[in-house]
Amino acid sequence: MAVGRLPGFRVDRTGAAIIGASLMLAANVLSVEEAYAAINYDTIMLLFGMMIVVANLRLSGFFAVVSGWVVEHARRPLLLLAGTALVSGVFSAFFVNDTMCLVLTPLVLDITRRLGRNPVPYLLAVAMAANVGSVATVTGNPQNMMIASFSRIPYRTFAAALAPVAAAGLALTVLVIAMVYRKEFRQEARLPIEHHAVRVDRLLLWKSLAVSMAMVGFFFAGWPVPKVAVVAGALLLVTRRVKPEKIYREIDWSLLVLFIGLFIVIAGVEKTGVAARLFAAAARYHLERTAPMSVFTALLSNLVSNVPAVLVFKGFLPHLSDASRGWLTLAMSSTLAGNLTVLGSVANLIVLQKARHVLKITFWEYAKAGIPVTIVTIAVGIWALC
Repeated sequence: MAVGRLPGFRVDRTGAAIIGASLMLAANVLSVEEAYAAINYDTIMLLFGMMIVVANLRLSGFFAVVSGWVVEHARRPLLLLAGTALVSGVFSAFFVNDTMCLVLTPLVLDITRRLGRNPVPYLLAVAMAANVGSVATVTGNPQNMMIASFSRIPYRTFAAALAPVAAAGLALTVLVIAMVYRKEFRQEARLPIEHHAVRVDRLLLWKSLAVSMAMVGFFFAGWPVPKVAVVAGALLLVTRRVKPEKIYREIDWSLLVLFIGLFIVIAGVEKTGVAARLFAAAARYHLERTAPMSVFTALLSNLVSNVPAVLVFKGFLPHLSDASRGWLTLAMSSTLAGNLTVLGSVANLIVLQKARHVLKITFWEYAKAGIPVTIVTIAVGIWALC
């Protein structure tokens, strides 16, 4: 899981999770019934429903229209950076951070190429702002979805605690990137940005937008988040204009399988003494406190990725005296830790992968902005949750 694939083999993270889950059964660590019971279907339903909603919004051209409008009206380099970060962060909060990286990366590359600007700081803003913005809500990223399912923290309670952290984090992200790439933003010359036509399916756009707004409204009203998401997705499948195969191709099936496998693996681990040893270590290093837990989670998330890191804490956090604050700390630190290195978040990898035909962003190129962004944003998160 840590290296992304099994060394020497063509086995990726999803394959590793499947193999690990199968070995739990083969070694009789879990029975088939226990494996079924280990799967958190709320998380799977929520992810699946959100994928359908996001697929409709993306196919309608909504993300491209909004991000294009914002970027085209940012007439100076620093405003262009801030606009890019704002679009990436705000939409990531509601529609999953990976999606915004897929949509924004080609657009930002095209605009910076036409303007003759250095694309690196703007691409870093897409990735880092997507991670930071996704802290704000349950639907911002997969690990938040899991945490909400385990902890039963209401959507609006989650947002009330972490949306301020995300807002401050977006401002700090822009500031840090602007300081690291001072040469790019030293001359505040007016940018001659031309209008770039975007293909839009207006009927699908308005329908998708209406369903999405209603869905978010029901989230804040306190309705069950997985139920609302899957019903919203189902309503959008009722259409005469879009072939369902187009929607199904947009769904990340491998991610759903990865989660199922991880749930089973962690259930097997919980039957060993690992959870008890983790609880003992927590008492020794005071992981019940916000600052130590945030630092430990950030390091663990960059070693094994944030989703497995969250699952490691699943058996430990319910025993804390203030379990809700523990879950919120885990959500904050595991997500913001994604900016530490290129490998810290899938969103980072998506941006690098989509941009690779134009330029190569090295590990250290990313780290010189990612490390300070991670430090200052997690510091803000610790201050807000203490």
